[in-house]
Amino acid sequence: MNNAANRAYIAVEWIAKFAYINLLWISFSLIGLVILGFFPATISMFTVIRKWLMGDTGIPIFRTFWTTYKSEFIRSNGLGLLIVVVAGLIVLDLVFMKNLGNSFISVIQIPLYIIMFVTVMTMFYLFPVYVHYELKLAQMIKNAFLMMLINPLENLTMIAGIVAVFFVVKFIPGLGFFFGGSLTAAIIMATCYPVFEKMEKKRRTSL
Repeated sequence: MNNAANRAYIAVEWIAKFAYINLLWISFSLIGLVILGFFPATISMFTVIRKWLMGDTGIPIFRTFWTTYKSEFIRSNGLGLLIVVVAGLIVLDLVFMKNLGNSFISVIQIPLYIIMFVTVMTMFYLFPVYVHYELKLAQMIKNAFLMMLINPLENLTMIAGIVAVFFVVKFIPGLGFFFGGSLTAAIIMATCYPVFEKMEKKRRTSL
């Protein structure tokens, strides 16, 4: 009975933690007027989740979040600007293909969709790479791209998890407010973290 009560307590505690980090993410995105707040808040959320995955589950959540938000505000918005530009180009490509004739679009749509898919998956890896390594932007993009390229099973796991969260939030919209961002970030970070450990192990054995 005590074991069941302990498990229930732990489950409730983690549900509360994920709801709290999601509310912090939304709040600090709004504090930065979304445009300037979204990416620092997202990086802060990934930082907290990374520490949880590393076993540091007792960290002060708000202090860790706020410290990261302040210290990474400018740098994370630099990454955010790049992501916004790339996302804009993807949208323009989609509009471009929609307005083309069917005979021409069939020739170019497959390569374009592949490029878009690779780009989006690379962007998913960018956030974990950002919080796990101290890298310059170009190195960050290169590492995220290579990790995405050599880990197809992890890519599928990540996509399946994100799609699952999407459908849950779609059918129960209220959950999105409390868990949409934090669960998505946890899925992405939890998928990438074993990749980081595997790469670090290979690096150590090669020395």
